[in-house]
Amino acid sequence: MKHSMRQLLLGFAIGGLFVLGACSSGSPKPQVPAIGEVKVQQVLKEGWSLKLPAATQLNQSLQVVNQLVGVVAGTGQVTLVDLAQGKPRWQVDTAKALQTGAGFDGISLAVVSTANDLIVLQDGKQVWQKHLPAQSFTNPVVAGERVFVLLADRSVMAFDKTDGRRLWTQQRPGEPLVLKQNGILLPFQNTLLASLGGRFVALNPDNGQILWDVGIANPRGINDLERLVDLVGTASRINNSVCVRAFQAQLGCVNAAKGVLMWNRASVGNKGISGDETMLVGTESNGVVRAWNRTTGDRLWDTDRMKYRDLSQPLSIDKGIVITDDGGWIYLLSKKDGSLVNRLQTQVSGFASSPTAMDNGGFVVLGRNGLLLSYLLP
Repeated sequence: MKHSMRQLLLGFAIGGLFVLGACSSGSPKPQVPAIGEVKVQQVLKEGWSLKLPAATQLNQSLQVVNQLVGVVAGTGQVTLVDLAQGKPRWQVDTAKALQTGAGFDGISLAVVSTANDLIVLQDGKQVWQKHLPAQSFTNPVVAGERVFVLLADRSVMAFDKTDGRRLWTQQRPGEPLVLKQNGILLPFQNTLLASLGGRFVALNPDNGQILWDVGIANPRGINDLERLVDLVGTASRINNSVCVRAFQAQLGCVNAAKGVLMWNRASVGNKGISGDETMLVGTESNGVVRAWNRTTGDRLWDTDRMKYRDLSQPLSIDKGIVITDDGGWIYLLSKKDGSLVNRLQTQVSGFASSPTAMDNGGFVVLGRNGLLLSYLLP
């Protein structure tokens, strides 16, 4: 179903900022075309499944490090899962409703609660927690013995990983509306990359100093809703090329080593993007899947086979492009032309994460019912 900026529901104020989350407008839904018969050209094999506490409405980005991933339930449980075995390493109940997915560096894991508490866990135990001045909807980043958070007031904060001591804060004033969904926060070499409104910035992780600042999209329109500009996660990084999407407006690629915009293009989408060394792929809000040349931004192909379905962020892996929809289907597309080469109906009615790559060439995806599913592409 197509989501427009006027289909956003006004949520609540945070220090003069208003948080927006996507919802149904009540207008008639476009008729969803039938997929029809799919000729299987690439095998998609079910692997293990693991039942975890229900993820409810929490949308999270899964971060895999050394075949381990932290999975969060909105009701407070955090599980570190061994993807090689399909079994938990440990599980902690934080006793708090959680707002973000988990940041993870292979040792320590960080989450943020709905009460604005940053919580750091290690070896199945809580190490420390700190209260934040605003809400966060983006996975924290744990890197370089620090924990970084992106807040809804368009600030980035850094904490010492060992004891939670606050190290610095960097804030960029912007438009009064923010999105209630993942922004962009990721390490790159010796810098921290972050989304601040429609700007993509590199920060010095030692002191928060802005090293470069690139505009992906600029506010437009005559009211605050029309002027809403936020970058949505997750980004696609290959070497020095980091590509990002601005909500319902643009997508672009930046040379992160130089802080230079390589290109940007108009694109009406609300989910993150994926790609490989040559290609970038994303889903438009109307269910069209589109691919671009990563170097030039030239359009490579479109497919409307899944039009008007609420599609996830894609995952580009060696043997195809994986996308899910809100009906519990998994689709596998050809990287060459976007043709549909397989699809499977899962045991879930909706997903709490987008597909996430594993080291074996397969992927995992989390259902809202807490079922973590793995798939192989032999």
